[in-house]
Amino acid sequence: MKKAPLENLSRTEKEALLQQMRQAKSRSKDGLPVEIIPPRPKQAGSWPLSFAQQRLWFIAQMGEEASAAYHIPLGLRLEGRLNEEALAAALDRIVARHEALRTRFEVVDGNPLQCIDDVARFTLERHDLSGGNGEERRAGVEHWAREEARAPFDLTRGPLIRGRLLRLEAEEHVLLITVHHIVSDGWSLSVLTRELSELYRAYAGGTSHAKDPLPALPVQYADFTLWQRRWLDGGVQKQQLAYWQGQLADAPELTTLPSDRPRPAAQEYTGRSLGFELDAELSAQLKALARRHEATLYMTLLSAWGTLAARLASQQEVVIGSPVANRIRLELEPLIGFFVNTVSLRIDVSGDPTVGEMLDRVRNLVLEAQSYQDIPFEQVVEAVNPRRSLAYSPIFQLMFALQNTPKGAVELGQLSMRELDFDHHSAKFDLALDMQEVDGHLIGRIGYATALFDQGTMERHIAGFKALLQAMVKDETQVIGNIDLLDEAGRRQVLVQWNATQRSYPEQFAHRQFEQRAAQTPDAVALETEGESWSYQRLNEGANRLAHHLI
Repeated sequence: MKKAPLENLSRTEKEALLQQMRQAKSRSKDGLPVEIIPPRPKQAGSWPLSFAQQRLWFIAQMGEEASAAYHIPLGLRLEGRLNEEALAAALDRIVARHEALRTRFEVVDGNPLQCIDDVARFTLERHDLSGGNGEERRAGVEHWAREEARAPFDLTRGPLIRGRLLRLEAEEHVLLITVHHIVSDGWSLSVLTRELSELYRAYAGGTSHAKDPLPALPVQYADFTLWQRRWLDGGVQKQQLAYWQGQLADAPELTTLPSDRPRPAAQEYTGRSLGFELDAELSAQLKALARRHEATLYMTLLSAWGTLAARLASQQEVVIGSPVANRIRLELEPLIGFFVNTVSLRIDVSGDPTVGEMLDRVRNLVLEAQSYQDIPFEQVVEAVNPRRSLAYSPIFQLMFALQNTPKGAVELGQLSMRELDFDHHSAKFDLALDMQEVDGHLIGRIGYATALFDQGTMERHIAGFKALLQAMVKDETQVIGNIDLLDEAGRRQVLVQWNATQRSYPEQFAHRQFEQRAAQTPDAVALETEGESWSYQRLNEGANRLAHHLI
């Protein structure tokens, strides 16, 4: 009996499967109840960092640019009559509920520790943009979104979450929230927006701001940190590390994508992103292709992304990082904190696989990796011990994620809330592809390091990705490495525009032209090598001496 992919299940079936998965989180492999993560015996004091936080702390010490790359921005458009007091109370309550949002990081005896403040409030600045016209208001939103996302955090003093409320009109606002990745992740943003909507609805409806209408949280992030260290001290760590050491042995340490500029000696973390869409027909065809191979849409898109990267880099293998939620216990689901883990997927395109064979390879790879996803990526790096460089991230420089969080509007009585999409102007990796399904079609956004790539290069990569996907659904029996990545416009650019090398030259020998240039600009630099430069006059005189010697 074939297993139905998730995309082929009805809403009721998905909800039933989700409930089964949640129940499975509370039971071990032998069917016995899993030990619940215990709360700390005392709440005050300082606590060790999680393994993920340790690496992020180290990166943050490399400078503001490196730390800013790990800011997580969120933009919410609020339309309707806004109760600002209820909004502020809701934000304050979220900070009070989640210790991670009241956490600072202090160094004690050379080691960073989590220090949790007993009381903290959400810092919300307000800006009135209602005086300008439509274009001025849009420019103001873009300005403050950029400023808010880039403003530095002080990890030692906190707070590590903040926001700005922009007033565009009487019944139109934009709420900008930024949180540092060291205390949050993508899942956490979903928790934040859900709690914000529920709390706002309650407070705007008359609930006292002194009360918390939401269920109490069973544990906090620091409880998870202590439990994680104890749990990984056992056989789990040894078994999973052995898998990743074998899986990544002799893997390419750098994906050598052709870049527009040489790689800087130290990673710069500045970036841009470029969005694109796949039409509903192609999106449906990709789902159907996945179903035929008992795969998921994620696996299908990953197959194409890995193939494209390998083709562009002229490599038989590429390693691509992909995030996993890492909420391995039921009680962790409602928490805000840095739980997300990253698995390193070694994509092998050797042997001229067909589209179908490539899908099978990636499906097996992903399913296997999911069985070993618990070990923190930081420990994988230490165990594999790749060559370290300040110029690029270890093990992989490419990322892929398929987001499954809907971005539809949330109705809050007289107010509706919708998430906005911004260019974040930072890049943790060379390239990062994010995909999401919206209203029956796939949308994508490719983030890129501007130190390496230009926008035009990204436009060609997106065109190649689309061409690859279209060819994959058209004929799954063809060799995936033979698929033409150029559309008609790209083919004309390469064959015609870039090949237009004809030039008009005077009817004169080249050495005569050089002598004329030397006479016109004798002191101009004609040649540079190994730090030494020669002027046209010096080069001309040297050439003449050599010519006379040869005669």
